[in-house]
Amino acid sequence: MIYATTLLNNTHKKQQFKCGIRMLDDYLHTQAKQDVKRKLAVCFILADENDNVKGYYTLSSSSIQRNSLPESIVKKLPPSYNNLPVTLLGRLAIDEKYMGNKLGSLLLIDALKRGYENSQTTIGSLAVIVSPINDNAKQFYEKYGFIFLPNSGKMFLPMDTIASLFP
Repeated sequence: MIYATTLLNNTHKKQQFKCGIRMLDDYLHTQAKQDVKRKLAVCFILADENDNVKGYYTLSSSSIQRNSLPESIVKKLPPSYNNLPVTLLGRLAIDEKYMGNKLGSLLLIDALKRGYENSQTTIGSLAVIVSPINDNAKQFYEKYGFIFLPNSGKMFLPMDTIASLFP
């Protein structure tokens, strides 16, 4: 079976999407299209052959304060940067009908690959960051090597680490 994400478009049947977290459901139902239109986020959809949404994620440019990163990373960076460019994986959700099929992992890998490729050719980015919505999400990201940033509620995965996934 081929899994390919596409940009959110009018053919996607997003109103039937339900992941069990109302905020993520509502975002896709009512806000995602507006965020894309306003250039606040790009929304990638994994859909079936009938355009039913199996899952989605969003990417945006963001920044993170230098002092919130571990010293092991900060010491490698020029001191003139107080805010460092990152890629924000803002949302990632799978429809309840498809949970347990590793689609969350597939979407995460797709997002990491896009973030990495863009950081190499299009726009600078030191890492991919996430703000886990709950403990389950935090555990999911930890399983993939994301590092918790104390006092921020965010987790990050450096592009150097991501690069090792895509030789």
